[in-house]
Amino acid sequence: MAVKQTGGRVTRRRVRTRANLLDAAFAVFAAKGFGRVSIEEVCEAAGYSRGAFYSNFDSLDELFFALYRQRADLIAEQVARALALDGPELDVPASVDRVTEVLLLDVDWLLVKTDFLVHAARDPAIARTLLEHRERLRQAVADRLARATGSTALPVVLGGVDGAAHAVVAAYDGVTTQLLLDKDVERARGWLGQLLTALLTDGRGRPPETRTRPQ
Repeated sequence: MAVKQTGGRVTRRRVRTRANLLDAAFAVFAAKGFGRVSIEEVCEAAGYSRGAFYSNFDSLDELFFALYRQRADLIAEQVARALALDGPELDVPASVDRVTEVLLLDVDWLLVKTDFLVHAARDPAIARTLLEHRERLRQAVADRLARATGSTALPVVLGGVDGAAHAVVAAYDGVTTQLLLDKDVERARGWLGQLLTALLTDGRGRPPETRTRPQ
Protein backbone atom coordinates (compact mmCIF):
# COMPACT_ATOMS: atom_id res chain seq x y z
CA MET A 1 0.00 0.00 0.00
CA ALA A 2 2.82 2.40 0.83
CA VAL A 3 4.35 1.91 -2.63
CA LYS A 4 1.08 2.71 -4.36
CA GLN A 5 0.63 5.86 -2.31
CA THR A 6 4.16 6.99 -3.14
CA GLY A 7 3.51 6.32 -6.81
CA GLY A 8 0.40 8.46 -6.60
CA ARG A 9 2.35 11.33 -5.11
CA VAL A 10 4.98 11.05 -7.87
CA THR A 11 2.26 11.09 -10.53
CA ARG A 12 0.61 14.16 -9.07
CA ARG A 13 3.97 15.90 -8.76
CA ARG A 14 4.81 15.13 -12.36
CA VAL A 15 1.46 16.41 -13.56
CA ARG A 16 2.05 19.62 -11.60
CA THR A 17 5.59 19.96 -12.99
CA ARG A 18 4.33 19.53 -16.54
CA ALA A 19 1.57 22.09 -16.00
CA ASN A 20 4.04 24.58 -14.50
CA LEU A 21 6.41 24.13 -17.44
CA LEU A 22 3.55 24.74 -19.88
CA ASP A 23 2.44 27.88 -18.04
CA ALA A 24 6.00 29.22 -17.88
CA ALA A 25 6.62 28.45 -21.55
CA PHE A 26 3.44 30.23 -22.55
CA ALA A 27 4.50 33.40 -20.72
CA VAL A 28 8.03 33.32 -22.14
CA PHE A 29 6.89 32.56 -25.70
CA ALA A 30 4.35 35.39 -25.57
CA ALA A 31 6.94 37.87 -24.27
CA LYS A 32 9.89 36.95 -26.49
CA GLY A 33 8.53 34.95 -29.41
CA PHE A 34 8.80 31.28 -30.27
CA GLY A 35 12.23 30.61 -31.80
CA ARG A 36 13.85 33.21 -29.55
CA VAL A 37 13.45 31.16 -26.39
CA SER A 38 15.74 28.43 -25.09
CA ILE A 39 14.94 25.44 -22.93
CA GLU A 40 17.03 27.04 -20.20
CA GLU A 41 14.79 30.13 -20.21
CA VAL A 42 11.67 28.01 -19.88
CA CYS A 43 13.24 26.07 -17.00
CA GLU A 44 14.31 29.27 -15.27
CA ALA A 45 10.84 30.80 -15.60
CA ALA A 46 9.26 27.62 -14.21
CA GLY A 47 11.85 27.15 -11.47
CA TYR A 48 12.93 23.69 -12.66
CA SER A 49 16.08 22.02 -13.95
CA ARG A 50 16.71 20.80 -17.50
CA GLY A 51 16.21 17.32 -16.12
CA ALA A 52 12.65 18.19 -15.15
CA PHE A 53 12.08 19.54 -18.65
CA TYR A 54 13.40 16.45 -20.40
CA SER A 55 11.43 14.14 -18.14
CA ASN A 56 8.30 15.71 -19.64
CA PHE A 57 9.26 16.91 -23.15
CA ASP A 58 11.83 15.94 -25.76
CA SER A 59 12.03 19.42 -27.29
CA LEU A 60 10.49 22.88 -27.36
CA ASP A 61 8.48 21.78 -30.40
CA GLU A 62 6.90 18.99 -28.36
CA LEU A 63 6.18 21.41 -25.52
CA PHE A 64 4.52 23.80 -27.93
CA PHE A 65 2.32 21.07 -29.35
CA ALA A 66 1.21 20.28 -25.82
CA LEU A 67 0.31 23.96 -25.42
CA TYR A 68 -1.44 24.00 -28.78
CA ARG A 69 -3.41 20.88 -27.91
CA GLN A 70 -4.61 22.50 -24.68
CA ARG A 71 -5.88 25.57 -26.53
CA ALA A 72 -7.24 23.68 -29.54
CA ASP A 73 -9.17 21.33 -27.26
CA LEU A 74 -10.52 24.29 -25.27
CA ILE A 75 -11.66 26.11 -28.41
CA ALA A 76 -13.23 22.97 -29.89
CA GLU A 77 -15.03 22.32 -26.61
CA GLN A 78 -16.28 25.91 -26.46
CA VAL A 79 -17.61 25.72 -30.01
CA ALA A 80 -19.20 22.30 -29.54
CA ARG A 81 -20.84 23.29 -26.23
CA ALA A 82 -22.26 26.52 -27.68
CA LEU A 83 -23.61 24.76 -30.77
CA ALA A 84 -25.07 21.87 -28.78
CA LEU A 85 -27.67 24.18 -27.21
CA ASP A 86 -29.67 24.19 -30.46
CA GLY A 87 -32.18 21.52 -31.31
CA PRO A 88 -32.19 19.65 -34.62
CA GLU A 89 -32.47 22.92 -36.50
CA LEU A 90 -29.56 25.33 -36.46
CA ASP A 91 -30.50 28.84 -35.40
CA VAL A 92 -27.47 30.45 -37.05
CA PRO A 93 -27.63 33.96 -35.51
CA ALA A 94 -28.24 32.59 -32.01
CA SER A 95 -25.51 29.97 -32.39
CA VAL A 96 -23.04 32.52 -33.72
CA ASP A 97 -23.81 34.82 -30.80
CA ARG A 98 -23.10 32.03 -28.33
CA VAL A 99 -19.90 30.95 -30.06
CA THR A 100 -18.44 34.44 -30.32
CA GLU A 101 -19.36 35.18 -26.71
CA VAL A 102 -17.40 32.24 -25.28
CA LEU A 103 -14.70 31.78 -27.91
CA LEU A 104 -11.14 32.16 -26.69
CA LEU A 105 -9.71 35.39 -28.12
CA ASP A 106 -6.43 35.82 -26.27
CA VAL A 107 -3.79 38.11 -27.79
CA ASP A 108 -0.87 36.39 -26.02
CA TRP A 109 -2.00 33.02 -27.35
CA LEU A 110 -2.39 34.43 -30.85
CA LEU A 111 1.16 35.80 -30.71
CA VAL A 112 2.51 32.41 -29.70
CA LYS A 113 0.44 30.58 -32.29
CA THR A 114 1.45 32.93 -35.09
CA ASP A 115 5.13 32.55 -34.26
CA PHE A 116 4.77 28.80 -34.39
CA LEU A 117 2.83 28.87 -37.66
CA VAL A 118 5.81 30.62 -39.26
CA HIS A 119 8.12 28.03 -37.71
CA ALA A 120 5.94 25.14 -38.90
CA ALA A 121 5.67 26.54 -42.43
CA ARG A 122 9.40 25.90 -42.86
CA ASP A 123 9.29 22.31 -41.58
CA PRO A 124 6.94 19.89 -43.39
CA ALA A 125 6.85 17.39 -40.51
CA ILE A 126 5.86 20.05 -37.97
CA ALA A 127 3.38 21.52 -40.45
CA ARG A 128 1.64 18.15 -40.81
CA THR A 129 1.30 17.80 -37.07
CA LEU A 130 -0.05 21.34 -36.75
CA LEU A 131 -2.58 20.67 -39.51
CA GLU A 132 -3.79 17.61 -37.62
CA HIS A 133 -4.42 19.73 -34.53
CA ARG A 134 -6.24 22.41 -36.55
CA GLU A 135 -8.50 19.71 -37.94
CA ARG A 136 -9.95 19.17 -34.47
CA LEU A 137 -11.61 22.59 -34.51
CA ARG A 138 -12.90 22.18 -38.05
CA GLN A 139 -14.31 18.77 -37.15
CA ALA A 140 -16.21 20.17 -34.18
CA VAL A 141 -17.85 22.73 -36.46
CA ALA A 142 -18.50 20.22 -39.26
CA ASP A 143 -20.10 17.70 -36.89
CA ARG A 144 -22.64 20.27 -35.70
CA LEU A 145 -23.39 21.53 -39.19
CA ALA A 146 -23.86 17.95 -40.39
CA ARG A 147 -26.51 17.31 -37.73
CA ALA A 148 -28.46 20.33 -38.93
CA THR A 149 -28.30 19.88 -42.70
CA GLY A 150 -31.56 17.95 -42.81
CA SER A 151 -33.52 21.01 -41.70
CA THR A 152 -31.12 23.93 -42.21
CA ALA A 153 -29.71 24.77 -45.63
CA LEU A 154 -26.21 26.12 -46.09
CA PRO A 155 -25.18 28.50 -48.89
CA VAL A 156 -24.52 26.39 -51.97
CA VAL A 157 -21.30 28.27 -52.71
CA LEU A 158 -19.68 26.73 -49.60
CA GLY A 159 -19.92 23.27 -51.15
CA GLY A 160 -21.45 21.48 -48.18
CA VAL A 161 -20.59 20.85 -44.55
CA ASP A 162 -16.82 20.48 -44.97
CA GLY A 163 -16.59 23.65 -47.03
CA ALA A 164 -18.67 25.54 -44.47
CA ALA A 165 -16.44 24.33 -41.62
CA HIS A 166 -13.33 25.46 -43.49
CA ALA A 167 -14.95 28.84 -44.11
CA VAL A 168 -15.78 29.24 -40.41
CA VAL A 169 -12.19 28.49 -39.37
CA ALA A 170 -10.83 30.78 -42.09
CA ALA A 171 -13.04 33.58 -40.78
CA TYR A 172 -11.72 32.96 -37.27
CA ASP A 173 -8.14 33.08 -38.58
CA GLY A 174 -8.76 36.34 -40.43
CA VAL A 175 -10.42 38.10 -37.51
CA THR A 176 -7.73 36.99 -35.08
CA THR A 177 -5.04 38.34 -37.42
CA GLN A 178 -6.69 41.75 -37.21
CA LEU A 179 -6.92 41.33 -33.44
CA LEU A 180 -3.16 40.88 -33.26
CA LEU A 181 -2.75 44.34 -34.76
CA ASP A 182 -5.41 46.43 -33.06
CA LYS A 183 -5.78 44.45 -29.77
CA ASP A 184 -9.52 45.25 -29.73
CA VAL A 185 -11.14 42.04 -28.44
CA GLU A 186 -14.71 43.33 -28.37
CA ARG A 187 -14.46 44.61 -31.91
CA ALA A 188 -13.06 41.23 -32.97
CA ARG A 189 -16.01 39.42 -31.37
CA GLY A 190 -18.49 41.69 -33.13
CA TRP A 191 -16.80 41.39 -36.50
CA LEU A 192 -16.48 37.62 -36.19
CA GLY A 193 -20.18 37.34 -35.39
CA GLN A 194 -21.15 39.42 -38.41
CA LEU A 195 -18.83 37.49 -40.71
CA LEU A 196 -19.99 34.05 -39.56
CA THR A 197 -23.65 35.04 -39.85
CA ALA A 198 -23.07 36.32 -43.39
CA LEU A 199 -21.20 33.15 -44.33
CA LEU A 200 -23.81 30.71 -43.06
CA THR A 201 -26.99 32.57 -44.02
CA ASP A 202 -28.40 34.68 -46.81
CA GLY A 203 -26.77 37.75 -45.25
CA ARG A 204 -29.92 38.76 -43.37
CA GLY A 205 -29.54 36.27 -40.53
CA ARG A 206 -31.65 33.57 -42.19
CA PRO A 207 -30.59 30.26 -43.71
CA PRO A 208 -30.81 30.43 -47.50
CA GLU A 209 -34.06 29.23 -48.98
CA THR A 210 -34.01 26.04 -51.02
CA ARG A 211 -34.90 26.95 -54.57
CA THR A 212 -36.11 24.55 -57.22
CA ARG A 213 -35.03 24.91 -60.80
CA PRO A 214 -37.63 26.22 -63.25
CA GLN A 215 -39.29 23.47 -65.24
